[in-house]
Amino acid sequence: MAAPSLLDVIGNTPAVWLDRMVRARGLEGRILAKLDYMNPGFSKKDRAAKGIIEAAEADGSLCPGQTVVELTSGNMGTGLAIVCGLKGYPFVAVMSRGNSVERARMMQALGAEVVLVDQLPGSRPGQVSGGDLAEVDRVAQQIVAERGAFRADQFHHAGNAQSHADTTAPELWADSGQTLTAFADFAGSGGTFGGTLRGLRALNPDIRGYVVEPAGAAAIAGQTVTNPDHPIQGGGYVMEDLEFLRGIKPDSHLQVDGDMARRTAQALAREEGIFAGFSSGANVAAALDLLAGPEKGGTIGVVICDSGLKYLSTDLWS
Repeated sequence: MAAPSLLDVIGNTPAVWLDRMVRARGLEGRILAKLDYMNPGFSKKDRAAKGIIEAAEADGSLCPGQTVVELTSGNMGTGLAIVCGLKGYPFVAVMSRGNSVERARMMQALGAEVVLVDQLPGSRPGQVSGGDLAEVDRVAQQIVAERGAFRADQFHHAGNAQSHADTTAPELWADSGQTLTAFADFAGSGGTFGGTLRGLRALNPDIRGYVVEPAGAAAIAGQTVTNPDHPIQGGGYVMEDLEFLRGIKPDSHLQVDGDMARRTAQALAREEGIFAGFSSGANVAAALDLLAGPEKGGTIGVVICDSGLKYLSTDLWS
């Protein structure tokens, strides 16, 4: 049956086994990929955007017609542009110029006002550092104050992680036929990892969780940061204390370098027909490493975070 609104088709995305990639590398076990690039905004952030806005409506912190503001690497902004547009809230996306231009254009097409923030001196296009993100946050806070806006605040609003606990976790568990043994995720806000692992452990307390970060920028793991300007957009912001990871004990921390994330995303397209972005490549690379090591013979869940269409102007596909 047809859905009454696009809001009703967020989530319940397909999932596929990456058996071709696993067999080609001579590994034992399975990887289940949740295709969240098939959400309406082509990313997993549609879930969080809907979760935050609906929670804010329920508790009265968001008033009818009020402007919504949020910093974004593009995916949360796209999700919020869709959700806010359908619900009648003006939306302002604040984004670093270091993110791919496709993201800004898509948000604008969906009716968002996009404010682009210059990177810090010495930052490289396509590589958004924690310092760049802090400058985006400063501008977002200024706009919120000037316009009396509601800040979606994806790094702190409980609706982010709760959306994944409520939807991503039970979907992955059901999609796997209740065979999942581990979950690995590249950390941005930490909402996907924290919420999904919390939801999965409510279903099976023995499920193991692995936080994935860029090599040289593994602040959550407590490592010395030597390469904050990595190319994996949407995460790895060198923020060691993420609110959504508090009280969520990962079993271990993994690192994936930019080249490996890139090569794995390209292999994902060629070998499995899944056209995804950098962070999806990082997730699958981490899962393959796990099958070669501590999770040999296990079943690992990952999220395919966003579409490769959002990276056509980057060196991922050039």
